[in-house]
Amino acid sequence: MAYDGTSFAGWAAQAGQRTVAGVLDEALTTVFRTPVRLRAAGRTDTGVHATGQVAHVDVPLAALPKAYPRSPHTGEAEFVPLIRRLGRFLPTDVRVLDITRAPAGFDARFSALRRHYVYRLSTAPYGAQPQLARYVTAWPRPLDVDAMAAASRDLVGLHDFAGFCRHRPNATTIRDLQRLDWSREGDLITAHVTADAFCWSMVRSLVGALLAVGEHRRPVSWCRELLSATSRSSDYAAAPPHGLTLVSVDYPPDDQLEARNLVTRDLRTR
Repeated sequence: MAYDGTSFAGWAAQAGQRTVAGVLDEALTTVFRTPVRLRAAGRTDTGVHATGQVAHVDVPLAALPKAYPRSPHTGEAEFVPLIRRLGRFLPTDVRVLDITRAPAGFDARFSALRRHYVYRLSTAPYGAQPQLARYVTAWPRPLDVDAMAAASRDLVGLHDFAGFCRHRPNATTIRDLQRLDWSREGDLITAHVTADAFCWSMVRSLVGALLAVGEHRRPVSWCRELLSATSRSSDYAAAPPHGLTLVSVDYPPDDQLEARNLVTRDLRTR
């Protein structure tokens, strides 16, 4: 799935709020004529975008025929008609890009090996170009990308990221951060962030702390020191949500799905 998060209060369904899961569940329920609920690989926050979100849905067997047209087109892939129908029911800021039958043991969240995000900023004096302004954060001050990259290297690995996560009761903050690096093309600066999973507000907090380093308000070693914190630090602000996009999710081969589910569900502690 892909969506523009600008007008959504995040992924997760909430009473009285427009959410990505809410509009998708509504469209699927309309198509299958029975209540269904999507389970996503990652619950993106308010204002965060996606080009490669993954979710699964359990469809009652009796409702499954609703996915197929009465007169299918010859040679058309199995779920193309369903994708087309959903396109008519969904608002323009959400698209279902592909549908397939899930293999046995698949769970969009617990089977995932890793999630890939990008965060984009522009340091151009005019801000972000109009056609990109919803997806790129305009940053008004110069940034030392080399310093940010050096600080990022200290954060890669298996750590307790409590200093970079908003608190959730009974939730672990231990994560395997597999990639955190930066690239620059003119005024456009992009962070590539990959982990086995992310805790609440982790990517935006990592970027926010690194921006303090890039502005030389904090030394390169400061981010490494935050790894010893037991709660979210108030010494920096999380980066704005609209610069963040979930771009893809990786899964193991089908015969390893069950084993991956067990590993993911095992609560890690200090």
